[in-house]
Amino acid sequence: MIRKEDFAVIKALEQRGVYLKDIAEQLGVHPKTVRRALKRNGAPKPERKKRGSKLDEYKTTIDRLLTEGVWNDVVILREIQAEGYSGGITILREYVQPKRALRSGRATVRFETKPGEQMQTDWGEVEVDLGGQTTKVYFEVNQLGYSRRFHFWCAEKADAEHTYEGIIRSFEYFGGVTGEVLVDNQKSAVLKPSNEGRPTFNERFLDLAGHYGFTPRACRPYRARTKGKDERMVGYVKQHFFVRYRKFESWAHLNQLAESWLREEADRRVQGTVKEVVAERFERERPALKPLAVKRYDTAYLEVRQVGWDGYVDVGGNRYSVPSALSGQTVTVRMGLDGILRVFQGETLAATHTLADKSAGWRTIPEHHADLWKDLLKVEQRPLATYAEVA
Repeated sequence: MIRKEDFAVIKALEQRGVYLKDIAEQLGVHPKTVRRALKRNGAPKPERKKRGSKLDEYKTTIDRLLTEGVWNDVVILREIQAEGYSGGITILREYVQPKRALRSGRATVRFETKPGEQMQTDWGEVEVDLGGQTTKVYFEVNQLGYSRRFHFWCAEKADAEHTYEGIIRSFEYFGGVTGEVLVDNQKSAVLKPSNEGRPTFNERFLDLAGHYGFTPRACRPYRARTKGKDERMVGYVKQHFFVRYRKFESWAHLNQLAESWLREEADRRVQGTVKEVVAERFERERPALKPLAVKRYDTAYLEVRQVGWDGYVDVGGNRYSVPSALSGQTVTVRMGLDGILRVFQGETLAATHTLADKSAGWRTIPEHHADLWKDLLKVEQRPLATYAEVA
């Protein structure tokens, strides 16, 4: 390697016209070294030795922890401190940061589905003016995975019965059923979630799935981004429909406006990901939907009750009459989301009532207890002589 003073000699001799071979011979180097120095116009800079880092001997431990899924800097710091590391957390973070791009599962891969393959469902909630009163409204959004067409339905509760009703209404709005329905891990559908993909579904949700012929699917716990399409639609409904409309006369008025808005605005939008008008893309998905069930699934609340000896059954804090022949027997009651109570003995419909608050009083259909009144009105007729003898 030539030094700075060697380069000064090379420069001077070269300017005097001395051949490179002679310059090299004088300095005891190869002619190529002289040629490179002139081309570089200086002596080569000495390489600085890199200073060792306190972290160097612990990098094997750090890499091992990263492969095991430990990415928390503080946790890693504690582990290497236990092995004798005396440095700070800053150089640790500088070492780990470039590796985060390799972290498995961090990137969200968009999951696209085939036409008719999947519908995703989720709930949102807002407060609105309903009939002049501030009311919390729950709304279920159901979106087709392929076309991105969606439907939403508003209700006073987000329980199992309303979840099933919302799914059915969406099927009816789309005019068909998808191959599977993807839900979050709400109890109305999933009793026990599973990271292995084998959740325990609610029995009635399975019954609904069997009735309409779809396969139930559940997001893995803490990975709801697999259902991100539908969750974005919850925000879309809040930021568009419930900004445009703020006051509603009734639940019926609210849902009527919702369906009008869906057809006039949401269906006509150009979806940002697929870059197509939703309604037009849906026309390619429509043929892939399976037909609706012939008979609509009954989403009413289902409970078992014991009829009192007076011929009444207790439901929701009020009492409703049933035929006197059922006194003391067990019956099944269905409380419909339409406000209708139906009482069954086995598969036979025994009584129908409009559900009412307990303040409205017991609900009685006179014909139910006609036989009871006949029995009560039967009075034994005795001759007056009987009373005279007693006297």
